Amino acid sequence: MIHVKDVTYRYPNKTEATINNISFDVANGEIFGFLGPSGAGKSTTQKILIGILKGYKGTAKINQQELHKINADYYEQIGVGFEFPNFYHKFTGLENLQFFSKLYKKKTRDPHQLLASVGLTEAANVKFSHYSKGMKMRLNFCRVLLNDPDILFLDEPTSGLDPINAQNLRDLILMEKEKGKTIIITTHHMDTADKICDRVAFMADGEIALIDQPKQLKISYGEKNLQVEYRTQSDIKKGLFPLDQLHANKHFQHILAHHEILTMHTQEATLEDIFIKVTGRKLK
Repeated sequence: MIHVKDVTYRYPNKTEATINNISFDVANGEIFGFLGPSGAGKSTTQKILIGILKGYKGTAKINQQELHKINADYYEQIGVGFEFPNFYHKFTGLENLQFFSKLYKKKTRDPHQLLASVGLTEAANVKFSHYSKGMKMRLNFCRVLLNDPDILFLDEPTSGLDPINAQNLRDLILMEKEKGKTIIITTHHMDTADKICDRVAFMADGEIALIDQPKQLKISYGEKNLQVEYRTQSDIKKGLFPLDQLHANKHFQHILAHHEILTMHTQEATLEDIFIKVTGRKLK
């Protein structure tokens, strides 16, 4: 679906490139995440992919079409959710969606259903200027889906959302994936990348340091140990055991046989731990 090879981009007023010689591919129906701190080059990469920035060097293609050659028809196929959404402040949420739906040639999705899917039914007739940050982000996601796009570009999609609405939005993104949509996410939130991305690209200082599946990264960089918390007659204790030949570890078997197990989990590294180790940078 997406092929990027040796792409470099420098803004006209800058002396150094914002992204430098990056390469990656995204398969059809994949959720691909760019994980990195502010200024890493994530948003610039996204702007190239959506056709805003065309003065890049290298190859950037979507469906075999070079992005600096696209025309207006391209925007019928994609949906874009910027981190700081722009809407008409004097329009209600519903009026905004009705207005934006008129910009497309093809039939758009029902705005009432979209608002209901993100819990904004009661706010449909409330002016956008009265929306909270979280409500604005949910309305922003509705606009992304208006034209039922084949490719979704989401910049910090869970920013400003409480845990419940953030999880709801992640579920909605996964539902779009099930429909065969290709989804590109840029974020510095480890939780979002970890829970929904098929693969993530670590970006720092305009370069891609690593691309892999979140689960595989946590296994590869994690310590291969099992931590067990258990209760004795007088105390609560912890034990740390190598996963290798765990079935033959007599101390571990003794704990299982004679004590109440309180917690048991492997020592997986978090994506943030791995990001710091690989790039030397923090996510925030």
